[in-house]
Amino acid sequence: MGRYTWDFSVITANWDPLMAGLAVTLQLTAICAVIGLIGGFLVCQMVMSRIAPLRWVAIGFIELFRCTPALVQIIWIFYCVPYFFGVFFDPFYMAILALGMNITAFNAEAYRAAIQSIPASHYDACTALGLSPLKKTLFVILPQAVLMAIPVLLTNTIGLLQQTSLVAIVAIADLMYEGKTLATQTYRPIEIYTTVAFIYFALSVPLSQAVGLFERRLRSRLA
Repeated sequence: MGRYTWDFSVITANWDPLMAGLAVTLQLTAICAVIGLIGGFLVCQMVMSRIAPLRWVAIGFIELFRCTPALVQIIWIFYCVPYFFGVFFDPFYMAILALGMNITAFNAEAYRAAIQSIPASHYDACTALGLSPLKKTLFVILPQAVLMAIPVLLTNTIGLLQQTSLVAIVAIADLMYEGKTLATQTYRPIEIYTTVAFIYFALSVPLSQAVGLFERRLRSRLA
């Protein structure tokens, strides 16, 4: 076997399709991250509810999406939802549905752990001030829960960014799909996939550093 000759000119010649795929990846990540932030808190409140049916539904939802592979979830929603329920959306929105529910389940657990770390004295203060359950949730629990959960939420967002590559399996033209297509067309898979990996890495590292920075500041604040 001869020595492999790297040729990254294939990247510069096909930069536009990769950037178009990156735009789809970033859109998926941003939309699903917002869904996860809001939905996760709502599901967390259901888990901690005194209403048993709500609690059971939320726990079942979390366990289902935490204990099955994201790839299986994407394929099941993409192929089985139309078959069983007669409903079919644009593939992009099907991906949002699958990834959004996945990160919602993980964020719900992050919020729950954060809420459980809030001192009991804060709840007692809410009672003493006569705050309604809604005001207590919005103005006391939610701000503290978000603050305490930010490191885990950011870590989950990094995982979400990387999981968006799974939607290539259902032919959504994200970064991974465009890379796979170019690798097939140009017969230069090593250069293409190396570049794709580097792009994911370059996007993930700043988020990873932000997690570490925030954790250090949070520890110094709580010290």
